[in-house]
Amino acid sequence: MAAGLPDPKEIEELLLGGELRYTRVDAVRLSGVSREFSGRIWRAFGYPSMPDETVAYTEGDVAALDRLRRLVDDGILDEDGVIRLVRAFGQTMTRLAEWQVNLLRSMLPQDQNDPPSAEAVDTIVDIAEKHMGDFEPLVVHAWRRQLAAAGTRALAAAATRENGDPAGRPMTTVGFADMVSFTQVSRELEEIELARVVEWFEETAADIIAARGGRLVKTLGDEVLFSAETPEIGAEIALTVAAAIQDETEVPDVRVGVAYGPVLPLMGDVFGTTVNLAARLTSLARPGSVVIDGELAAQLEKRPVYEVTRIVRRPVRGLGIIQPYVLRRNPTPKPPDAGTP
Repeated sequence: MAAGLPDPKEIEELLLGGELRYTRVDAVRLSGVSREFSGRIWRAFGYPSMPDETVAYTEGDVAALDRLRRLVDDGILDEDGVIRLVRAFGQTMTRLAEWQVNLLRSMLPQDQNDPPSAEAVDTIVDIAEKHMGDFEPLVVHAWRRQLAAAGTRALAAAATRENGDPAGRPMTTVGFADMVSFTQVSRELEEIELARVVEWFEETAADIIAARGGRLVKTLGDEVLFSAETPEIGAEIALTVAAAIQDETEVPDVRVGVAYGPVLPLMGDVFGTTVNLAARLTSLARPGSVVIDGELAAQLEKRPVYEVTRIVRRPVRGLGIIQPYVLRRNPTPKPPDAGTP
């Protein structure tokens, strides 16, 4: 224990909102779950395994196990379904927690490469103690908002199935935005500077995707994956992201690949040939440009605000020969034909 630093147990109990008072054996007995099932739950949450005699659990831990048991008892989910649900929470919250701690550390007046001082830790603990009640409702609010959006997308998928798609896979616009020459940039910049570049890129892309009505599926450091329910929304996201990054002189340009077709949404991600095609198209794009597939080109070529240009057919790994198109905004869009509503 470093001199001047708070007791780790006190910090843990503060953040957990309760006293560490139970062993694993106690938690299993009080919640009514089996020992094996509790172990699976804990691993899915991402928690470390504890010896049976270690006092490491709170009333909240017991209540969580009890709630999950009741989901199984009431027939809402089977045990495998509970584990998948818990793993989704665990993986999401792990990143959120690390992000929040790093954010708090970045606000402290010290070199971010140095270990936090006792004063810095005290400051973070003080913020947590005073404002935990403000942070927690925001997590629930964000979850409900995203749950409502996901539910709407699920209804759209159900409607697609009723309209004749037996697989029920919605037609979706999927795009990748990839930073150009990221490996070279990572060699030239200090770690803190590189982190700021990546953070700016992710924040800019995420804001544009949300503002245009799309969904940020995931970020991969130098790359973001997004989806949109319509070709027009996907096109606007792609063009806006490419232009916004190009306008920032200290950040490498991006190249964007976008495809339109059926996708399989699973565990918050998207899968399928359409996703693979979008990834391959990204590698064909020049810095600052957007390359799309034939399906999306067919949806957009009659829109006067866009300019769709056929380029040379290319072989791509796993998909054979494809016909790509470059998407641009039309600088002088033609007015609609007479009589067009």
